[in-house]
Amino acid sequence: MNKHTKIVAGLMLCFSTILSAQVDTVGIFNFSAYAEVYYSYDFANPNDHEKPNFIYNHKRHNEVNGNLFVLKGNYTERNIRANLALMSGNYAQYNLSSEPTWAQFMYEANIGAKLSKKHSLWLDAGIMPSHIGFESAISADCWTLTRSILAENSPYYETGVKLSYVNSKENLSLALLVLNGWQRIQRLDHNQQPSIGFQFNYKPLDFVTINYSNFIGTVLPDSLDALRSFHNFYLQFEPKSKFSLLLGFDIGTDKFNSTDYGIWYSPVAIIRYAINNKTRIAVRGEYYNDKQQIIIPTNTTNGFQVLSLSANLDFKINKNTQFRIEGKVFQSKDNIFLENQNQNYSITTNLTIRL
Repeated sequence: MNKHTKIVAGLMLCFSTILSAQVDTVGIFNFSAYAEVYYSYDFANPNDHEKPNFIYNHKRHNEVNGNLFVLKGNYTERNIRANLALMSGNYAQYNLSSEPTWAQFMYEANIGAKLSKKHSLWLDAGIMPSHIGFESAISADCWTLTRSILAENSPYYETGVKLSYVNSKENLSLALLVLNGWQRIQRLDHNQQPSIGFQFNYKPLDFVTINYSNFIGTVLPDSLDALRSFHNFYLQFEPKSKFSLLLGFDIGTDKFNSTDYGIWYSPVAIIRYAINNKTRIAVRGEYYNDKQQIIIPTNTTNGFQVLSLSANLDFKINKNTQFRIEGKVFQSKDNIFLENQNQNYSITTNLTIRL
């Protein structure tokens, strides 16, 4: 057991003990846990066992590993709420590598207060899940086993203050955020400018979700005078029939050198089909264009221009446990993969348990 794992295990044990005591006496604490173990094989067979640099989940090749382990406590009262979730695994190791050591264990840590007696108007502050996108680090909540390229390269988490509102029908939610930056817990050195975000989520029908989220701020030192503008759209159809559809599109702008702005964008589509109550399949097609290498550096002529296709099969063992397997291919305009190739193939399986 390495030092990182020992620290997380110790924190989780202490946290679990505290929560268990509070549940018995107060009755307003909830406790949950999530675990994901996976095996992934990259047919490029990287010697260092690391998959391409734009991937942050299921990162390790040809070894059984843990992608994410989360232990969460939730406190709720009429006008107060709080969340604390500790984590370990490859997701934390790779996606939070730029954060200070203490922050790399934090999946979520926030408190909130209700500002209105009549309306669902809340002010929350701390480390929170990102308001951007339809995917999270929790594989069991996503339509596909692995994350899309756009999810891997946009914020999974954020730190700041969020003002949110949900209407009485609970089919419209709005949020305004002031953030430390683009997926940052600790603010970047030499950066004093705040970043802001907005989210609009509307369900005109029970099976239709329309979402728009954005980020406006800086991710570079103030001396470079660069402003990032990022917009995320998605439309989700989940009727009672066996077919479901999810359409997404991201677009952003930022400086790619000291003077010039560039653009990156990514469309994605996922079709899911329920074979029966326990078995589902999903197919994803996506394209990511970052020619100026603002988000993903390649040091090639055409930058990062990649088409990806994937297909996965999900089998629900019971209400808490799921097994998944997925095959995926990347096709790049330039030779950006190992051995100067423009294609990359992989197969991934995982087992997820939620308690």
